[in-house]
Amino acid sequence: MKHFGFSIIFTIICLAISAYWGYTHGPEAGISTMLSALTITAILAVMEVSLSFDNAVVNASVLRNWDHFWKMIFLTVGILIAVFGMRLIFPIVIVAFTADMGMAEVVKMALNDPKQYSERLIAHHAEIAAFGGSFLLLVFLNFFLDEGKDTHWFKWLEKRLAHLANVPAMSVFIALIALLVMAANVEEAKRLVVTIAGIWGIVIYIGVQVLSHLLGGEPEIDEDGNAVGHDSSGASSGIIKAGIGGFIYLEVLDASFSFDGVIGAFAITSDVVIIMLGLAIGAMFVRSMTIYLVEKGTLDAYIYLEHGAHYAIGALAFIMIASGTGLHVPEVVTGLIGVAFIVWAVIASIQYSKHQEQ
Repeated sequence: MKHFGFSIIFTIICLAISAYWGYTHGPEAGISTMLSALTITAILAVMEVSLSFDNAVVNASVLRNWDHFWKMIFLTVGILIAVFGMRLIFPIVIVAFTADMGMAEVVKMALNDPKQYSERLIAHHAEIAAFGGSFLLLVFLNFFLDEGKDTHWFKWLEKRLAHLANVPAMSVFIALIALLVMAANVEEAKRLVVTIAGIWGIVIYIGVQVLSHLLGGEPEIDEDGNAVGHDSSGASSGIIKAGIGGFIYLEVLDASFSFDGVIGAFAITSDVVIIMLGLAIGAMFVRSMTIYLVEKGTLDAYIYLEHGAHYAIGALAFIMIASGTGLHVPEVVTGLIGVAFIVWAVIASIQYSKHQEQ
């Protein structure tokens, strides 16, 4: 309960704001609009959690090697970026940039003419899908294209993928092929911008890896098993430097997940305030689940959980790339695919542990 206490309080506050907003806004403001606002906010929150549960697992796999300082940064600054930056500000920036409008003007449009705002944002879904899909595809591929990886869930597939890791830049090659196929199936007027957006997703993924490498890696260990280079706070400078790259990686990863949720939310409502509140609740619970998984050692207890999360990410990546070509996949299907992989991985992990005990 301690891991989700703040998220529950945050949810109550957001629902109260949602109720007030629904009661006081709209052409027929009143009790009915208040109840409608509360219902839609709850639906969006559940949708965001279902879409991002695999995100929480991957976050936990990165976060479990961090020290307390960087975990707190993730829980404070990271939450602000996730809740307000990616769910509110970033969509406004996209509309402002593509429509050649000022930020203040776009905010007024979002509040006063949400239908036009949503139309402008959805009009650029192909570029958003290319960026997010390319980034997530590399996250998926680089987990399995690892010749040093010796824990395999689907052995017949994962051993072959691990073997392909010997080919230089194999993950980038596959991502570029997927991007070219996507670009070939969008309307000609958007082909260039979609390709550029996808390339930016690949560049940012690789750029974060380069940054982490340049800033430093794990601390050196002396012959007594102690980390070398601790400062007075007990934190290794190597861990702090690696944390910067890791923090950026997690925020970009969260952004890639949030794109699908933000775009999908407009299929449910065009009210920007309700969308932000619902997705913010979901984002907060994803953060709480991440910390819960880290502190409870769930990834160690369920050996295939991380595999399941990455398969879900791979599915989401391909769905985003396909959606950029005009193929619509309902958000409920996307969410259920992620949940199905997670549940399947948990069951397989339990069966593995029982087999090991026997």
